[in-house]
Amino acid sequence: MSSRTLHLVDASLYVFRAWHSMPDEFHDADGWPTNAVHGFARFLLDLLEREHPQHIAIAFDEALDSCFRNALYPAYKANRDPAPAELRRQFAWCKALCQGLGLTTLAHTDFEADDLIGSAVHRARSQGFRSVIVSADKDLSQLLGDGDEQYDYAKRERWGAAGVKARHGVHAQQMADYLALTGDAVDNIPGVTGIGPKSAAVLLAHFGNLDALLARIDEIPFLRLRGAAGLALRLREQREHALLWRQLTTIALHAPLPEGDFARGSGDAEELDALADWVKFGPMTRKRLYEAASL
Repeated sequence: MSSRTLHLVDASLYVFRAWHSMPDEFHDADGWPTNAVHGFARFLLDLLEREHPQHIAIAFDEALDSCFRNALYPAYKANRDPAPAELRRQFAWCKALCQGLGLTTLAHTDFEADDLIGSAVHRARSQGFRSVIVSADKDLSQLLGDGDEQYDYAKRERWGAAGVKARHGVHAQQMADYLALTGDAVDNIPGVTGIGPKSAAVLLAHFGNLDALLARIDEIPFLRLRGAAGLALRLREQREHALLWRQLTTIALHAPLPEGDFARGSGDAEELDALADWVKFGPMTRKRLYEAASL
């Protein structure tokens, strides 16, 4: 296992959690809410103090309706309400906080945070890094290779590629196919009608991947699987849809990334002071920010 570790943080997940869990009692100098900034700062400082990462990048979602997946399937994530202005404003503060701490931030209008994380994992692997993906999102499990980990920070749970099957019933490299078959309600991906988690796991255990499954549909009725004949019929009818769903569930590995190995940089005292003044961080948080930024 490589001695070098790259931490990759799915920032949007933790910003949203803070937005929903922190009391609405924090406001900036203009009177706008800052509860998500305060909650995200607590999470990020805890992570930095607990993990002491030397290489880290924080991925933000900016492709809310402009992602390449929207061109493939306009209904992608159309079930989500747009973030209110009070939250969008705080995303900008959270990104500024990361930058003030000397941490690399990743964002792109064509690629989601998952794609930025996936591309970073892919590049880092070729540079001899193992990756720790800080997120509870099951989609990201498809990225796990030897030595990599996914870290659900809120639950303090970690798992590697071998742990994906225990959690979801399929191997890490089968997760995109699994989600294409079952669908993903969070992202408004329908999946194949009538295929749930158990039947998807059985099909992928037998065939290995979606391509082999679609090439050998005639074998499905002979499997010991309830309603197998009906599943075969639906897969034949929805073949093109299944392939489209897999395009949506597969994390891209070619998103543009900044040069370098995401080494932790020096903080910016002026930027941190301005941010702390504006969002009204308390003295303890300011002290922790300075320590995290090596100031």
